[in-house]
Amino acid sequence: MRIDQRKPNELRPVTIERGVLDHPEGSCHIRLGRTWALCTASVEEDVPEFLVGRGSGWVTAEYSMLPRATKTRSRRERAPAAVRGRTAEIQRMIGRCLRSVTDLKGLEGFTVRIDCDVIQADGGTRTACVTGAFVALAEAFAHLRESGGLKRIPLRDTIAAVSVGLVDSTTYLDLCYEEDAKAQVDLNLAMTGKGLWVEIQGTAEQEPFSTKKMNEMMSLGTEGIEQLMQAQRIALNGLRLEF
Repeated sequence: MRIDQRKPNELRPVTIERGVLDHPEGSCHIRLGRTWALCTASVEEDVPEFLVGRGSGWVTAEYSMLPRATKTRSRRERAPAAVRGRTAEIQRMIGRCLRSVTDLKGLEGFTVRIDCDVIQADGGTRTACVTGAFVALAEAFAHLRESGGLKRIPLRDTIAAVSVGLVDSTTYLDLCYEEDAKAQVDLNLAMTGKGLWVEIQGTAEQEPFSTKKMNEMMSLGTEGIEQLMQAQRIALNGLRLEF
């Protein structure tokens, strides 16, 4: 048994709720155990300068944690210059994941800005944000279709993400903070609904690991992502998504 009494292949309890805020075109609150995040999607009728005249739209993301999302208070990152390396890395990951399943040509003329704010952190914040951000993005696209801004929802597939790791030589799914802190290997995986990989971030914190262990972790991660996608489908029920 693990710290929180889960089996090695068991996700933390997951809750995904969309439409939680009045003003953003898309919003989602995701709870994965004691990791909670709020994801919003804001639509702008312009594109970055490098895309002007190219017949494309854009999706980008920002990520932050509330000062007391963790056991000790962290400083707010108030300006772009203050964004730390970890934060910038996570923002890029979320943006890449969402763009990988978005038809940017079908989003021509629009930018969707995703804001992921971690309310409480207990490990797996980046993967929880990818999973929640997709729901917020899909809701924003549905809003654009209903308002007449788009004729169809520019999504090619779904995407979700999960963490996997080796803890005391055992493969664990969806690491909480205490497990992550002592893991021999930490792996963050993002996969589409068609089973295609978008992100595979893995590091051996202590001893190098074998291909066999890598395959074990990816197989377990696939199972976890499929469960997260089921939770996404429930949250998105009624939006008439077609892709």
